[in-house]
Amino acid sequence: MKAKNKLAIVFFPAFDWEVSPTHPERKERLLYTMDQIKEEGIEDIEGIDFFNPIVADEKDIERVHFCVPNTNDILSKAHYISAGGAIRAMEETMNKNVDKSFALIRPPGHHANRIVYGSKGFCVINNEAIMIEKMRKKYGDLKVAIIDTDCHHGDGTEDIYWNDKNTLFISIHQDGRTLYPGTGFIGDLGGPAAFGYNINIPLPPQTGDEGILYILEKNIMPILEDFKPDIIVNSAGQDNHFTDPLTNMNFTAKGYARLNEILNPHISVLEGGYSIEGALPYINIGIILAMAGIDYSNMVEPGYDKSKLKQSKNTNKQIEKISDDIKYIWENKELFKEDYMEKKDIYKRERNIFFDTDNIMETQTQNFNECKYCASYDTIKSNSDNGYNIFAITIPNNTCKDCIKKAYELYDDSSKAEYTNIYLQDRVNDKYKSR
Repeated sequence: MKAKNKLAIVFFPAFDWEVSPTHPERKERLLYTMDQIKEEGIEDIEGIDFFNPIVADEKDIERVHFCVPNTNDILSKAHYISAGGAIRAMEETMNKNVDKSFALIRPPGHHANRIVYGSKGFCVINNEAIMIEKMRKKYGDLKVAIIDTDCHHGDGTEDIYWNDKNTLFISIHQDGRTLYPGTGFIGDLGGPAAFGYNINIPLPPQTGDEGILYILEKNIMPILEDFKPDIIVNSAGQDNHFTDPLTNMNFTAKGYARLNEILNPHISVLEGGYSIEGALPYINIGIILAMAGIDYSNMVEPGYDKSKLKQSKNTNKQIEKISDDIKYIWENKELFKEDYMEKKDIYKRERNIFFDTDNIMETQTQNFNECKYCASYDTIKSNSDNGYNIFAITIPNNTCKDCIKKAYELYDDSSKAEYTNIYLQDRVNDKYKSR
């Protein structure tokens, strides 16, 4: 058998890392996927090649995150390798060694915000963001679309790209009123320089193949056609499955495969998915087949019963209404932006963020600077109940010289008498400073 598309699979199961032996994110999580890959003969298909991850370095992490107090105190070796697995997948695709890549890695990352005090939603650092910013340093400031199909809202990725117009972020997830992290609402549209380019699609519980694929075809694909990204990344959470123990959705392995066939991502990166024996291996095989351009029509997981997974009429109506709202907002985002800009609400974000695994509460205020020539820099003042009071400055890609100068002056003038830690992240010059 020969694959239509050359596919790289980067596999890092992190068998030496887990939250705890009984936690959903435990070391056996990809064991059954490894067995399924061997059992189905995926390794023998011409055009599907397996690659080892590389190890991300501190600079890769600090291009995206402010780890408090510092990077090495927060991360395990597994986190560096998982991020390196995403980077390796990106490099194989960008160097045109393959057509597409799938990073089957853990620990996951899409709940990791720009500021990191510890683990949040099983995530410490954001693998996709680290991969994307590494890609931009090597290949230029490309337009990237991230489609997050995890059942939980990708709040960390949203946070990192909140004010970046060159990064379209779309999260399809179970409604945050019914599921962790309780965020991801339609009205959360992004910062002043990227308003409308943060798109949340919260779906009702019991949504299945019909609903998710409806949103994909009616909303996501037309938006991608308008945006015209250079690279499409699937933040491939797999906990929408009907057997997942943490969620309430009815997606199937074949549905995931069909999603990837339609979306046609350049790179997919594994996120959630906690039905580790009955669903995850089958979903992963379905995605591999779809990305490789191989027939997946016979893909059926244990417990599949089409009649039990049919969406109700009420669910159909809710999804159609959500789809209409998303379409209207995308087409009228400039009008919505004018309204927000007049109120100035868009320039300041105040949030309380809970690092649930490590039991740390953060209080954060983020301010976006105004500039008529660029997106300018932004600042974050953050306090945590484990004793830190930090000030962090980010200079995004394409910031003008005057704003870069002002950001450095602000860093130099900030007082250590007021803050425990002061950080500067300069993506233009690829520099990171802390004191």
